[in-house]
Amino acid sequence: MSKAPVSAPQPAAGTGIYDGVDHREPTGHGNSPAAWTTVAVMLIGALIAAIAFVIANTPIFIAGVVIMLLGLVVGFAMRKAGYGVGGSKLKNTGH
Repeated sequence: MSKAPVSAPQPAAGTGIYDGVDHREPTGHGNSPAAWTTVAVMLIGALIAAIAFVIANTPIFIAGVVIMLLGLVVGFAMRKAGYGVGGSKLKNTGH
């Protein structure tokens, strides 16, 4: 047996999938009233659609899908109204 140290091969520089991403600007991660409202409305729609799928009720399933699409519209409208990340209606607390 050899007592030579074993080292794992190192990947070549610049081969990662995120090499072209600029990390200087914060992303915000969607922490805004518009994002939370969008997610809440879409979750309610998904719950309705899932229950309708299980009980095989097509009209209620379609209503759930429509509610999910409505969530997208509500979120877009709230973002345009200034309630999105960095929006004019939000107080910047520095956190």
